[in-house]
Amino acid sequence: MTGQVLAVNVSGKRGEIKHNINEAFIKENYGLETDAHSGDWHRQVSLLSLSSFDKMRKMGAIGLDYGVFAENITVGGLDVATLPLQSKIKVGEAILEVTQIGKECHNQGCAIKKQVGSCVMPIEGIFTRVLSSGWVKVGDQVEVLERGK
Repeated sequence: MTGQVLAVNVSGKRGEIKHNINEAFIKENYGLETDAHSGDWHRQVSLLSLSSFDKMRKMGAIGLDYGVFAENITVGGLDVATLPLQSKIKVGEAILEVTQIGKECHNQGCAIKKQVGSCVMPIEGIFTRVLSSGWVKVGDQVEVLERGK
């Protein structure tokens, strides 16, 4: 199972919308070097699939640029929400392990949830820890190396 990196997104501070920087270094047991959410914890790199954006657009959400859901890596051609915990994926040169699927919305929810009544990140976004460092850039392959149980 493979997909493709559509965007590499970071933010300088927590709570800010992430913006596409096209490429970044993903550091082992840390995350994207320039992202505010990186660090020594289980949610070092977040991923969301293009299919999740499509669902929100069908619900009437507008202004959905990559990074708006605070995902670090936007993936096309692979539904990352279907990957079980402990799945291992190669994103560009880096190897990641799925540690969490979904998350709680902040406060009353994001602007998208307020706009259309729902948001996909709490259900379909996945979080990973970095097993092996490497560069990732737009256009790189996303490959499932091992499905978790």
